[in-house]
Amino acid sequence: MGFYPRELHELLASARAEQQTPAWKSRYAMRAGVESTINEFVHGHGMRRCRYRSRDRAHAQHVLTAIAINVERISAQAPGSPGHHPRQPTAFQNYLDHRGLPRPRKWRATGLTRTPRFPTDSASDRAR
Repeated sequence: MGFYPRELHELLASARAEQQTPAWKSRYAMRAGVESTINEFVHGHGMRRCRYRSRDRAHAQHVLTAIAINVERISAQAPGSPGHHPRQPTAFQNYLDHRGLPRPRKWRATGLTRTPRFPTDSASDRAR
């Protein structure tokens, strides 16, 4: 066990005493919120390393990741919370409701996979 030099001990004691004041706690509360956001950004979305080298592409990656985090946070809000506004049903959902057909909450719940945006190469393309 070691002891700090007198100057360092006094500095630590004054810093610890300041941490008990309401003004310091209010400043730290803001920092704690930012720290949790940065932690989610780094650990939850792999932002410790950037995928791109150019500054513009790196900035685009950061902006799009921030948008994704905001979308996740908005979608995680409870339906009864003050910030939640449910979307109006689409025409297709109204059609399903009118016909009495069940509509799953998410397309993943149906077990169906999405069709690819671009068709794969056909046998005639491979022959060329």
